[in-house]
Amino acid sequence: MNYRIDKAQSQTAYLQLYAQLRRDIVNGVFAYGEKLPSKRLLAEETGVSLITVEHTYGILCEEGYVESRERKGYFVAYRRGEVLPLAEKTVSLATERLPSLPKGDFPFSVLAKAMRRVVTVYGEDLLQKSPNHGVAPLREAIARYLSRNNGITAHPEQIVVGAGAEYLYGLILQLLGREQIYGLENPGYEKIGKVYEAGGGICRLLTMGPDGIATEALSTTDATLLHVTPFHSYPSGITATASKRREYLDFVAQRKGFLIEDNYDSELTPSKKNEETLFALDNGQRVIYLNTFSHTIAPSVRVGYMVLPQSLLPSFQEKLGFYSCTVPLFEQLLLTELLNSGDFERHINRVRRARRKTQK
Repeated sequence: MNYRIDKAQSQTAYLQLYAQLRRDIVNGVFAYGEKLPSKRLLAEETGVSLITVEHTYGILCEEGYVESRERKGYFVAYRRGEVLPLAEKTVSLATERLPSLPKGDFPFSVLAKAMRRVVTVYGEDLLQKSPNHGVAPLREAIARYLSRNNGITAHPEQIVVGAGAEYLYGLILQLLGREQIYGLENPGYEKIGKVYEAGGGICRLLTMGPDGIATEALSTTDATLLHVTPFHSYPSGITATASKRREYLDFVAQRKGFLIEDNYDSELTPSKKNEETLFALDNGQRVIYLNTFSHTIAPSVRVGYMVLPQSLLPSFQEKLGFYSCTVPLFEQLLLTELLNSGDFERHINRVRRARRKTQK
């Protein structure tokens, strides 16, 4: 083993150890089914506490890289290119319901205070027209937030702001092309397919297994694009495992397509660490990251954003750069204030703590 904790880093010890272990698991240093070093051995080598190592292994278990076996230790559960016949793993999804969890409704008093600050600071400037892709301060704030919390490295110019996810679905369809075939989760959020088909797109419904879209469904479809909700897919509540996420990325790479990562609920995970994003795993090569503030703040906040791969920016500018931003300047600057002040992240952390308590 060669794991080191750099105390000079701002990143916590358990996240440093997590990143090193995950790297070795993904790269095959530890094979599928192989036993991982004991908590005590890791603690001694890295100079951290047993609790820190236990926390690290807990996150790896949550994400599907590792499984815990009672009285035996931790074993690698990640397997790249895993192929399982659909008949071997069946699950009834149609009747499953999501657990009752605290919603992301934002404290109105904090929201009202931020509104007053925005009106005071910007005054009549709030009546101006927004730049087409969104106001620069908001796109910069989103880029910093994604870097801090989701491991996503993106420049502000890669971020496009729009009035909710459905509007952004339409932009994606126009960007990637109506002649493309879109693979969608089944069951899944019905509006996604309706928006694509209303715009002339072609959709294929891909059967869900217990860990994401079934391997057989992926291998037999003629789709070249995938639209997935890797965390807490609606209505099944399924979260894609680490192996399945890699399978999604391999799928679009082999077909020279793109993956639309719809992460509407990912920030409200009960975990102490944000769910890993496909965009970050792929280094933003073939993934369009999509999220909104409607779920985390309030349904009335019809503001979403997408992060485009650098390779798609010229095409987006050529085809869609003329579109005016559909979000009023006031709302954009309000979100900028919430992100820059830390109010948004404090709220997210409160909701996640409440969800953890609900699960106990």
